[in-house]
Amino acid sequence: MYKRVELTDTIEVPPPLLGDVSPGLVKRLLQDKLEGRLDEDVGSVVSVIDVHDIGDGRVLPGRRGHEGSVYYEATFDAVTFDPQMQEVVDGEVVEIVNFGAFVGIGPVDGLLHVSQISDEYLAFDEENQQLASRESNQTLGVGDAVRARIVTKSIDERNPRDSKIGLTAKQVGLGKHGWLREERAPAAGE
Repeated sequence: MYKRVELTDTIEVPPPLLGDVSPGLVKRLLQDKLEGRLDEDVGSVVSVIDVHDIGDGRVLPGRRGHEGSVYYEATFDAVTFDPQMQEVVDGEVVEIVNFGAFVGIGPVDGLLHVSQISDEYLAFDEENQQLASRESNQTLGVGDAVRARIVTKSIDERNPRDSKIGLTAKQVGLGKHGWLREERAPAAGE
């Protein structure tokens, strides 16, 4: 889920930039430091959008390689993406592998395991980069739009690429756009 949040962080201003400690400079430094970073509490910082307050600068003695830098605490607004358990998300298939599909949901990818796509057996078609059903001739490939539910989430702040988000599409209203599951009333005699 995307959110606009107010955050506070400390930024380092190196000596050559100390003549212009403005909201614009602080915003650029915060963007360089935070955008794309994952944090367990706020999710992924997508964009720093507005700096509200810049505190007084402090020099921290003994910081080898950072001599002369001044540290400022800044309060700012940011747009974050924090996937929530059981949240329904729309995304695009970015990669097909033999065990499922990776789906881009905002700034991260989730895994839609082959067992969570359909009740039918899906074969991996490496040549066409798709998963295909022999029963219904349905396929799922790169670029397809998908609606899924987040069922597992493990965020790794140190190595964001090692974060894992598990998805399912085996519920009513979920799946590839175009063949979304719908509840149907049982036919007479069922």
